[in-house]
Amino acid sequence: MIQVFTTGGTIDKHYFDANSEFEIADSLLPELLQEANITDRFHITELLRKDSLEITEQDRLAIVAAVSGAETSRILITHGTDTMPDTAQALSGIAGKTVVLMGAMQPARMRRSDAVFNLGFAWAALKLLPAGVYIAMNGEVFEAGQVRKNLAAQRFERS
Repeated sequence: MIQVFTTGGTIDKHYFDANSEFEIADSLLPELLQEANITDRFHITELLRKDSLEITEQDRLAIVAAVSGAETSRILITHGTDTMPDTAQALSGIAGKTVVLMGAMQPARMRRSDAVFNLGFAWAALKLLPAGVYIAMNGEVFEAGQVRKNLAAQRFERS
């Protein structure tokens, strides 16, 4: 069984107009997993519905508590990209679990989004990686504490 926690972020954004007004909408993750024909057993739990720039330390503590309390050892977390490394670092003290954070640079609702690729890649990484906390984005896996988002290049890189 794989536990999936959603926290919001760009992957679940819904834009209203050209002025970039948005809300974090219902997650498309169930649809995306069904379209990908994922046959593994999984359970999806919404923890937050926030842009990652709005995630507080209290929110991170709630994410850590949810991961620590999860009965399964394999956990996928959808998360906004701007503070994903911060949450990964907060989770790094959890032992005995494989935790993979993933997100998207473009919302899953957009035709040209990296969400589907990132989800498939993160799902495979989750099943293959040893215990630890990782970020899986755009075809690369990074260990918690050794990654940063390069805002200018719109990609993750080792720090």
